[in-house]
Amino acid sequence: MPSAIFYGQGSFQKVGEEAGLRGNRALIITDKIMDSLGYVEQCRENLSEHAIQSSVYLDIDSEPTDTYVEESLQIFSNDQCDLIISLGGGSCIDTAKAVSILASNGGYIGDYMGGKKNVTQDPIPHIAIPTTAGTGSEATDVTVITNTSTEVKMMIKQPAFMPEAAIVDPLLTRSSPKSVTAATGVDALSHALEAYISRKAHPMTDVLALSAMELIIKNIRQAYFHGDDLEAREAMSLGALQAGIAFSNSSVCLVHGMSRPIGALFHVPHGLSNAMLLPAVLEFSQENCQEQLTKIGEIVGKDDTAETNPAIRTVETVKKLCLDLDIPNLKEWGIEEEKFKQVTDKMAEDALASGSPGNNPRVPTKEEVKELYQACYDYRFTKNTTVI
Repeated sequence: MPSAIFYGQGSFQKVGEEAGLRGNRALIITDKIMDSLGYVEQCRENLSEHAIQSSVYLDIDSEPTDTYVEESLQIFSNDQCDLIISLGGGSCIDTAKAVSILASNGGYIGDYMGGKKNVTQDPIPHIAIPTTAGTGSEATDVTVITNTSTEVKMMIKQPAFMPEAAIVDPLLTRSSPKSVTAATGVDALSHALEAYISRKAHPMTDVLALSAMELIIKNIRQAYFHGDDLEAREAMSLGALQAGIAFSNSSVCLVHGMSRPIGALFHVPHGLSNAMLLPAVLEFSQENCQEQLTKIGEIVGKDDTAETNPAIRTVETVKKLCLDLDIPNLKEWGIEEEKFKQVTDKMAEDALASGSPGNNPRVPTKEEVKELYQACYDYRFTKNTTVI
């Protein structure tokens, strides 16, 4: 976990005070939407009140790439910064994590993938401020960066990638449009669910994962349909934070392994691609995690589905949730079927190479992954849908 976590309405105002404990000049890694909403200016003003100068990198757009990392790093070096603040969704936070490592350890971010190169020098202090209730990246030691040359999403995990501080202010999530609320919310649900069914789960992560699932499932519709409901927004922010801590200390599984290649090749936002895959992958895995799904089903209750079997109820609840939140399948997103078929083999290889599918209760073969991709292409979030 980060050494300091600040949660609750108004906690954004802690940024200047926390920055003052860690440096003198901050690089704010963010995007143009955060700037247009006034969040960047609020951040800079608060920093200035605590005698902290700041520079800004605004060019994050959708999924983080090695190009964003290199451009941010150049500004950090040129402006002699000694502190990093990420402000935005998971893409901003993941980019900042990479910069915090490279600024003190050097090299290319891909060098650190798969333990090929270990972090030996302390990273630059990083304060993460999420503006969506989804990725949980503010509380994980993982970054996912796309290699623009190979079109592979590099999942890199080392303790040094953990932000030093996280500021989770639900007020910042009110600006999220419905589509982002849905995609990031189901992303957080997939984090919690995979952390719980993972082969690497343990009692401490189970507590956080179960709490996160309860918060998310019971509040995501309200946050989606009534975005100004702060009680629902608070619950979603807390759930996303707990889910992030849970999966960072256990692991994610098949959903995330299959999701990354879709994002790399078709530029589908990470949270949305997870949401597209989650119900089908759950159906594929359910026979090997009946005990866990039963426990989740008991928490979910009987309100959302007529199923009395708790394990089946969990799967049906997730499917109905995606239907209610207007989650599209891959075809509806606009991916051409022929193009999708052409790269299915590569996606299956890249998914398995990431290591995440090996944590799944039912570990798939390459052929099964390919079949799952095809099933997900035009998957319908209804009770009658069946997969392998």
